[in-house]
Amino acid sequence: MTPASLPIDTQSTSGLSLIDTLLQDQQELTAVDEFARTSGSGGRPFQSKYYQRLLPSSPPAPGEQYAFEVDLDRCSGCKACVTACHSLNGLDEQETWRDVGLLVGGTAALPVLQHVTAACHHCLQPACMEVCPTLAYEKDARTGIVKHLDDQCFGCQYCVLACPYDVPKYHAGKGIVRKCDMCSQRLSAGEAPACVQACPHEAIRISVVSQADVAADCEATNFLPAAPDPQLTQPTTIYKTRQVFPRNMVPADYYAARIEEAHPPLIVMLVLTQLSVGAYYVNAWLANRYETNAFADVRGWQSLIALGFGMLALGSSTLHLGRPHLAWRAFLGLRKSWLSREIVAFGAFAAAAAVYSSGEFLGGEHLIADSSWRLVRASVLAGGLAGVLCSVMIYYRTRRPTWGGTRTLFRFIGTSIWLGLAAMLFASMIAAVMHPELSVSAVMRDLFGRLYRPLVASALVKLTYEACDLLHLLDRHQTPLKRMAQLMTRELAGMTTVRFAIGALGGVILPSLLMIDAEQTSAVKWFATVTAIFAMSVCGELLERTLFFMTAVAPRMPGAVRT
Repeated sequence: MTPASLPIDTQSTSGLSLIDTLLQDQQELTAVDEFARTSGSGGRPFQSKYYQRLLPSSPPAPGEQYAFEVDLDRCSGCKACVTACHSLNGLDEQETWRDVGLLVGGTAALPVLQHVTAACHHCLQPACMEVCPTLAYEKDARTGIVKHLDDQCFGCQYCVLACPYDVPKYHAGKGIVRKCDMCSQRLSAGEAPACVQACPHEAIRISVVSQADVAADCEATNFLPAAPDPQLTQPTTIYKTRQVFPRNMVPADYYAARIEEAHPPLIVMLVLTQLSVGAYYVNAWLANRYETNAFADVRGWQSLIALGFGMLALGSSTLHLGRPHLAWRAFLGLRKSWLSREIVAFGAFAAAAAVYSSGEFLGGEHLIADSSWRLVRASVLAGGLAGVLCSVMIYYRTRRPTWGGTRTLFRFIGTSIWLGLAAMLFASMIAAVMHPELSVSAVMRDLFGRLYRPLVASALVKLTYEACDLLHLLDRHQTPLKRMAQLMTRELAGMTTVRFAIGALGGVILPSLLMIDAEQTSAVKWFATVTAIFAMSVCGELLERTLFFMTAVAPRMPGAVRT
């Protein structure tokens, strides 16, 4: 039957159109018709009868939020929740937003095994949101769900380092971080999240929790055995069990030390920014104490080479971003993110350093006594120091034991001093080579005699401080610092050996040999030895910073043994 042959006229006697007539008829359906229409058109999720009791009966009230509730007695470790989350969220092959770990304990006669399913805990004080420089996280004021805004993210991965539960996952192909959002779109439509629907034992459900109660429970560290301290972020996930866990309950991988990612662009950026800042401080120190002709002739080159390394460092930092064209967004988090503050501080440092170095290189010795020029130099030093301190805070803020505030501060300041001295020696030699009227041997004897002792002292102190990390092998308990020492002497033993060998050679042995024979050293030998000192010192610090990242044992939820 064609539309033209339908018995219904497009204009009824009452003057209503066909659409108005149908709408009027729809409002007059009986209760039976309404039920049939609702059921037939999918007014409710098709399988809601299977999981409706696993959802809260009402949305959160003020002071409440949604939370995962896990019944550990029901969890069998089947990983159906992992598979469902992976499939329904369209994750890549190696990408997971929910994981299943294993706790072990008890005795040989009565062993205890407990599977643990975990995803994002939608914390009251989410570390991912607090450190993000682009404000790519938000905590929904009504539901409490912590969401990641993919379009806002530029892939710095700072949230990956900061989250104690290993929740945000970096997607290299997309250049952004992604995470669980409790299937918020499904939840808003009355449909359970993928993991809740898929669990065959109904071990996972969505509950409404009081935020005040969560904070009180976290204060008492009442969360999960062997999990990171809940006071760090105040996680809201509820783990329930009727069992009494033995006191020796630990993750199955508790004694395994996992090598962390190296982050090469960050290694280069940290070492070279600290080199550049240290070089400017050494340059200023020499300018205030030694106004010799030799120093006046090389001062401009020192500043210029220090600037070059600083610019190289800032350029390399963008290689760490998944979406470097959005690097400008780092300024959005200036109010709360140390990464944003570091970028601003080093940006100001680079701008002031460019002005200062250009003037030093072109202006000559007349600028050294100029008060306004000293103000420019002071801004360079202040901006550089602020940048290094922000770098320290970035890693301290992650709360990883191996990146404690004192430990990181000593390492970063030590690198600045050591490489600053080595860089100034190298720059002075380059300047002497570039000036035909200068004697390389005369210039180097003058400056090397002044810089030798602080160079060797800084290298010895820093190497000794790092070697003390190996003393944690004697710790009775399997602490994060002991795991770090185990990595340095096992999987990363070769890198550790090379780091100390070339560090000692470049920072202590070669300078000492050169000092012994300084009066008889030829220009060629000065060039070769000072270049080797600088190159070995830089390579040694690059290896130290690689170990800094790769041995940064991260706290995380209980996991299975990794092969």
